[in-house]
Amino acid sequence: MSSGVKYGMRIPKTFMITDKAATILNEWCRSTTFPHGQIMRAKIILQLSEGVTPTEVATAQRTSSKTVHRWRNRFEAEGVDGLLERSRCGRPTVIDKSTVDKVLFLTTKRIPEESTHWSIELMSQYAEVTPWQVRQIWRAADLKPHRLKTFKISNDPEFADKVVDIVGLYMNPPENAVILSVDEKTQIQALDRTQPGLPLSSSRIGSRTHDYKRHGTTSLYAAFNILTGKVIGKVSDRTNSKEFLSFLKLLDRRTHVDRELHIIMDNLSAHKTQAVQEWAASRPRIHFHNTPTSSSWLNAVEGWFSQLERRALYRGVFTSVPELKSELERFIKAHNKLSAKPFQWTKPASQISAAVGRANESLQN
Repeated sequence: MSSGVKYGMRIPKTFMITDKAATILNEWCRSTTFPHGQIMRAKIILQLSEGVTPTEVATAQRTSSKTVHRWRNRFEAEGVDGLLERSRCGRPTVIDKSTVDKVLFLTTKRIPEESTHWSIELMSQYAEVTPWQVRQIWRAADLKPHRLKTFKISNDPEFADKVVDIVGLYMNPPENAVILSVDEKTQIQALDRTQPGLPLSSSRIGSRTHDYKRHGTTSLYAAFNILTGKVIGKVSDRTNSKEFLSFLKLLDRRTHVDRELHIIMDNLSAHKTQAVQEWAASRPRIHFHNTPTSSSWLNAVEGWFSQLERRALYRGVFTSVPELKSELERFIKAHNKLSAKPFQWTKPASQISAAVGRANESLQN
């Protein structure tokens, strides 16, 4: 009687793998970047090594028994390397030039009637090509019609001089000086959820209701010290020239009187009132540096405001404005104690001016 048959029943073939191979295959199964086929082949081999029959493995992996046997035989002959993808023989698929030109022309010069931008499916229909061809052509040309960036080019006649001034402070700060990047974050809402959120667990991500209740707003003045990364903040119910001057006086008190104080700020009208200018003129150690118009990205404090939004406000639940104010003050203290680090600016002023010049040329062409 054949060793593979006993009393009319087929005995599954013994299949063993080494500990090293099992470790590699388990790593494949945990990967979030490996191809699906590679992960499926790893699961096939691991299940076979656990004594699962090829038929049961095929059912579990939603494939055929023939496929299971093929990869088992490949593994027995070549080991783990036998489970990797192999380049197919023969001439690679070629997309003719007329097809490429047609897709590129439609992508850059036309828009579809039923949408504001191209998708793979729409381009496939309009150009009468396959979705695979569209993907290949867009990938080769580095075209991403589904993405859209926002921009605003400054028309400040003193743009170059202001950029040189502020970038110079960032990259070559003067000695014995304090450099503060100042701005206000207005209309911060105290948002409460209509129902309690569901907590994070091992089998469920955290969640919250999509709707909310408003309990009022507040504003925050912030001064970001580029040399230390620490922040001086002042919560306020209003944002006007009087409140801004009050904040400047706070900065004057909170910084050493023997050091020059350089304050970087935008061109808001409240920053340029006569009262503000007269107060600054009475204090020779204080120097104002205005960013160019439409250039908030040049103000270092904006990056800290982004952290505040992500870490304290986006998931925050506030049942009142006082609760929101308390959280803003707590976050500033926690940041200064745990997260503050010197600000680093890496792009020279010459590169910024050159990029803006190229953008202007593109708009004019």
